[in-house]
Amino acid sequence: MAGTYAVSDVHGHPEKLTAALHEAGLIDAGGNWSDQDVRLWFLGDFFDRGPDGVGVLALVRRLVAQAEAGRGEVKVLLGNHEILALGMRKFGDTFVPHEGITSRSFERSWALNGGQDRDQELLTDDDVAWLLDQPMLGLDADHLLMHSDTEEYLAWGDTIDEINATVHAELHTDDIVVWWEIWRRMTSRYAFRGEVGPVIAAELLERLGGRRIVHGHSIVADQLGIDPAYLTGPLLYADGLALGIDGGTFDGGPCLVVKLLPI
Repeated sequence: MAGTYAVSDVHGHPEKLTAALHEAGLIDAGGNWSDQDVRLWFLGDFFDRGPDGVGVLALVRRLVAQAEAGRGEVKVLLGNHEILALGMRKFGDTFVPHEGITSRSFERSWALNGGQDRDQELLTDDDVAWLLDQPMLGLDADHLLMHSDTEEYLAWGDTIDEINATVHAELHTDDIVVWWEIWRRMTSRYAFRGEVGPVIAAELLERLGGRRIVHGHSIVADQLGIDPAYLTGPLLYADGLALGIDGGTFDGGPCLVVKLLPI
């Protein structure tokens, strides 16, 4: 491949994604794949918070198909908001059994986390089946790609293949408790920050492969203490072991299309 790119957390803003991909030279003026010998990774969170998550999904699926028919490759990882949107569609307001008296359901969490009625109305069975077949983790050269900045992935296995297979099987069950646990794990964050962050990142890389973690999920501007509107690029941190690429698209920040450089 002549280059590898990653983008995350589009959150219902297909127009921002289209503009960013065009500026990066990955799509043409008509919004079609540029047919270059490059690989583009989407690290999840197409839905919620913004107005048109299904529009983002439609664009991504079109690019996947166009790359498959030509040159290059477009790959997709699941984010926590895919789990939330699919859980909402599947379980709605069904109570999730747990200890304590506070009610919890996918519908309640979906509403609290920016769920959009339009996405639920327009999401098709084919979209759902396609999403359920997407993996959680990827490895591209020296980059370990994931949505969430968490070590919770290790609860599903000791290798990328094992983790992806375990979650794939769990998402093809009708067990609401199993689904909820996936959602819960995927919402955790900040594992690579602070004094112990580099240690955790190094351990994760040693177990799963790669020399640097690339993730979305946590807005880079929050870590820098600035308004997302002033963000200009991703954040390399944890002694260079982690690269955060969530620009805060839904909160006025940029949609970051990041070229992953050799380490």
